[in-house]
Amino acid sequence: MSACVPTRATDPSDSHRTRRIHRPHSPPPTPPRRFRVAGADVSASIAVFLIALPLSLGIALATGAPLQAGLVAAAVGGIVVGRLGGSPLQVSGPAAGLTVVTADLIHRYGWRTTCAITVLAGVVQLGLGCLRVARTALAVSPAIVHGMLAGIGVTIAVAQLHIVLGGTPQSSVLANLRGLPAQLAHVQPAAVSVSVLTLTLLFFWPRIPGRAGHLLRRIPAALVAVAGATAAASLTGLTLPKVGLPSWSSHALAGLPEGPALGLAAAVLTTTLVCSVQSLLGAVAVDKLVAGRPDLLAASTGTGRGARVGRSDLDRELLGQGAANIVSGTLGGLPVAGVAVRSSANVQAGAVSRNSTMLHGVLVVIAALLMVPVLEFIPLASLAALVMAVGIQMVSLHHIRTVTRHREVLVYAVTTLGVVLFGVLEGVILGIAVAVGVALHRLTRTRITHYEREGIHHVHVRGQLTFLAVPRLSRALHLVPQGADAVVELDGSFMDHAAYESLQDWQKTHTAQGGSVELTGRRPGTRIAEPSDSAHCRCRPWTPWRNHQCERPTSAPSAGHSGAPAEPGTAHDPSWPPRESSGRELARGISAFQRNTAPIVRGELARLAREGQQPAQLFLTCADSRLVTSMITSSGPGDLFVVRNVGNLVPLPGEESGDDSVAAAIEYAVDVLKVRSITVCGHSGCGAMQALLNSEPGGARTPLKRWLRHGLPSLERMADDGRPWAKLARRTPADAVEQLSLTNVVQQLEHLSAHDSVARALREGKLELHGMYFHVGEAQAYLLTGADGDELFEHVEAAADLPA
Repeated sequence: MSACVPTRATDPSDSHRTRRIHRPHSPPPTPPRRFRVAGADVSASIAVFLIALPLSLGIALATGAPLQAGLVAAAVGGIVVGRLGGSPLQVSGPAAGLTVVTADLIHRYGWRTTCAITVLAGVVQLGLGCLRVARTALAVSPAIVHGMLAGIGVTIAVAQLHIVLGGTPQSSVLANLRGLPAQLAHVQPAAVSVSVLTLTLLFFWPRIPGRAGHLLRRIPAALVAVAGATAAASLTGLTLPKVGLPSWSSHALAGLPEGPALGLAAAVLTTTLVCSVQSLLGAVAVDKLVAGRPDLLAASTGTGRGARVGRSDLDRELLGQGAANIVSGTLGGLPVAGVAVRSSANVQAGAVSRNSTMLHGVLVVIAALLMVPVLEFIPLASLAALVMAVGIQMVSLHHIRTVTRHREVLVYAVTTLGVVLFGVLEGVILGIAVAVGVALHRLTRTRITHYEREGIHHVHVRGQLTFLAVPRLSRALHLVPQGADAVVELDGSFMDHAAYESLQDWQKTHTAQGGSVELTGRRPGTRIAEPSDSAHCRCRPWTPWRNHQCERPTSAPSAGHSGAPAEPGTAHDPSWPPRESSGRELARGISAFQRNTAPIVRGELARLAREGQQPAQLFLTCADSRLVTSMITSSGPGDLFVVRNVGNLVPLPGEESGDDSVAAAIEYAVDVLKVRSITVCGHSGCGAMQALLNSEPGGARTPLKRWLRHGLPSLERMADDGRPWAKLARRTPADAVEQLSLTNVVQQLEHLSAHDSVARALREGKLELHGMYFHVGEAQAYLLTGADGDELFEHVEAAADLPA
């Protein structure tokens, strides 16, 4: 029988009386839920509104649309996308990335048809959202996206430069460039002066130093720039074209699309592409900003409940953007997309929910209805200077360095030039074509070399091994004489069936003729060795750790040694392989690095050499050879500033027994490198802790004993019955050495806090201290969850959902 009992329908007229009935000893009725907005959302919405208002007017001016269209798009983007979108903290509205597209549509089809195209683009976005293809849009190469935005930025900047100089922009970049000399010959001083004032305030306002600057910087620079230029123009009585907002009663709404069907379809496709890609990439960027704010992982919205800002739902975001474009186009607004400037301002202003985005839209509506007389004082030259600055910022040097480092600068440059010269859709298509060509070129570009060293023939294959490289591979393999020892090094991640068969056929033939073949690669499991008794030990790269140690061959002895006693130094000698000199081991390791690892890290190390080190962490650990910091923290060059000593000790500062070496490293890391965290890491089987436990008073004062005296406070801490012992999460410490190792981590964190630079950074909230314990035998890391009260080292799961 079902446990669910159907409820009896009640008369609506009895509802009021029913709510008044309250049985004795029963819990009081739940009060009706009220809509509450957190104070952080209110302040964030005001900050975003102050940025959105001048930018929306400026973008509308740049497109040639009615100025009210920018306000309509800002309001709709805030309210509709804020309510329906999948990225709670992303702010949508008229975006600079859509300026060129919209301006071209208005020039070709007129304003009412452009609104209809916006509506149709929203319908297409709804369809794409229902098909759940949002993630597919992220497959577009970042070089294409950044190139598209750079091309749009150049187009915006060149067009707005004419307004800054007091003229009127043309319909294309080339026309604007051709007309620039004539415009420079007829400069309007009033327009230039207002524009220069706007750009000056925009640039210097965020750089005001001191405590006063910290307070003033809370006012958005865009608002200050436009307000300052407007006030200066009004006080000096300059005669300039200003914002003209016609009555809302005459505002043009969307009409039926008029024009060739193919052209309209291309316009809808272009608008959909730019809006969708920009919004989805913006949502991903907002996720990264949210990950940098731990308070948003469990933020309080003022409703008494914890509200967690999770990752963006990209399909829902696409649906929200589609709905907003339908509404904005219908009401005569510009196309809507996620805007990076407003979104980052929203997160940095402390927003904790989507209410901030919606409130910003409400404020735009209020301003559009009540602040028209104030807005009409704004000079058009000031708005043009603001939008020109935004366009210049879209050509990001950081993006250029990134695509250059990834060898995609050609894709970036072609996309940028295509957008500038031909248009957004044409530029993106050119960028995609070049990206495909570059990928095919990399796939077919395979270097195959052959050389002989110490009687062993090496065939090195660098790149992807496809059927196109089979002829060159075959020629190189046939350079290996019959019966010779050969090593084939496959330095790539892909091998197709034709290349595999060719290589296997040659290997079988060569081994049948008395030779040996060893296949090596970067990944574990690619080695197929058939060593003879004279084969030498060949260590492989350090990346596959379990394969680093040289293993004794298990193959049967060759015919020449059958039944003969083992000769010293051969593969049949029980002591084989012989221990090499340290110099030879070092040289072999360096050679492997130069051959396998250096080509991979050379670009990153070159960047670090240019820019200097900027590590995020100081990692202080033991000098034990089994602790490889880069391996257990999955870090790379430039990530960790590492200090290692016997016992991971931090001597107390200011004492005669202090140690300047460790103190200097701490001071340099905190004050110069500005690290954000310091980790003290102990480990199991620590010889220093064993020596502390076995230490006896008296005896010779060797350097090791003098150093280990800095660990005596840890020994005293463990012996203090009034203190709780440090514990591991899932078991008790195995022995006294492990207990002392755990206690030592906690004690050294206290010593660390006594250093002046560390104490100062902790007070200012710029530094965090962490304790860590690594069990070597288990290959398991434990993190200290609290240095006060419970000194518990928690087990770190391999699949833990840790914040980025």
